[in-house]
Amino acid sequence: MSEQRSGYPLGQVLPPAVLLGGNAVWSRYRQYPVFSLRWLAGRSLLVCSVIAVVSMFTGTGVGLAVQDWGAGLRGGLAHFIAFSLMATLGPAMATAVRHRRWPEATERRAVVLAVLAGMVISYGVDKVASAYVAELMQPHLAAMGLKSTPGPQLGPVAKAIGLALNVAALVVIYGLFGGGLALRAYFSERRRWEADQHAREVGELESRVREADLRLGVLQAQVEPHFLFNTLASVRALVRQDPAQAEATLDALVGFLRATIPKLRDGQSLHATLGQQLEICASYLELMRVRMGGRLTYTMSVAPELRAHPFPPSLLITLVENAIKHGIEPRPGPGRIDVVAEREGGRLRVRVVDDGAGLKPGVGGGMGLANVRDQLAHRFGDRASLQLQPGPRGGVVAQVEVPCAMEEA
Repeated sequence: MSEQRSGYPLGQVLPPAVLLGGNAVWSRYRQYPVFSLRWLAGRSLLVCSVIAVVSMFTGTGVGLAVQDWGAGLRGGLAHFIAFSLMATLGPAMATAVRHRRWPEATERRAVVLAVLAGMVISYGVDKVASAYVAELMQPHLAAMGLKSTPGPQLGPVAKAIGLALNVAALVVIYGLFGGGLALRAYFSERRRWEADQHAREVGELESRVREADLRLGVLQAQVEPHFLFNTLASVRALVRQDPAQAEATLDALVGFLRATIPKLRDGQSLHATLGQQLEICASYLELMRVRMGGRLTYTMSVAPELRAHPFPPSLLITLVENAIKHGIEPRPGPGRIDVVAEREGGRLRVRVVDDGAGLKPGVGGGMGLANVRDQLAHRFGDRASLQLQPGPRGGVVAQVEVPCAMEEA
């Protein structure tokens, strides 16, 4: 698998969920990514300020000890330079590495090596500075009659233990002082960033789904009253002309409302299965068959096991309504609509086939189909599709494909 580049900007403040440091003046540099330029500048200023204070006291102590303020000044300056380099070399090299924007795995290895190299160089700087201060003080101590006395002679085992303890202490000191803690913060920061990004993506997806659900609710509020008013107007016209037809239309309308209203009351209008959507379409087609005087016929072809699969609400009924409005109603004579659902691999394919007037300019760009496309895009991205094609009997085939084993977002 190819390496991924580290993705977040190094010059911007980290999101609140990623931050560890507070908002105090001395910790504000931690608001920026570890081993970024702003982080390095803030840390260096803080650490070097502390070292400057300590070096001032150290130089003062040296001056008092040897009765030479010039030697004290040089000793304090050497202390400041040495410890400042020890504290900043590793982080500075790690910062240079990180700003190369290498692939993530390469960057991590290089940052670790940079901090380790800084620790090794710090050891050398410490030795040089210590030797310089010792050489600086030696003439003054000799003039005062003070001589360094050798320590007690130790055996090989004691020397080995002492050396091991000394090395361990140096590793701890240089590691903590020279970027070890920053290295730990670097890796934990990346984990926190990834967790925050994941939470943001989930939140954005949930927001998109809520927006899609709201749009769906608005569409339902616009379409359902219009449909009901048209149906009731048809019943009113039939009451005197054909009472039996009016009664049959009312019965079909009651069947349609029984299929839809309980789901609205239960709060399930935004979460549905294919079987529920087919029931709504069947009741709607039956109502339209009665309203159109029997010239409409329809079929539903779907395997029983597919009915339990989740399916976005209102999409299928929109396609069926379009088939009636743009296909069957404009063309005189009998018309037929077939609703077919089938599974192919990991895809659920649902087709609404009519033998009506066929595709015409402007068909496919209305509010209903635009809503279908929006719903599919919001819920599934590019994993779902809507296609309109000429039908085998001269009408239109509207086909929706969605992931078969999907989860309602």
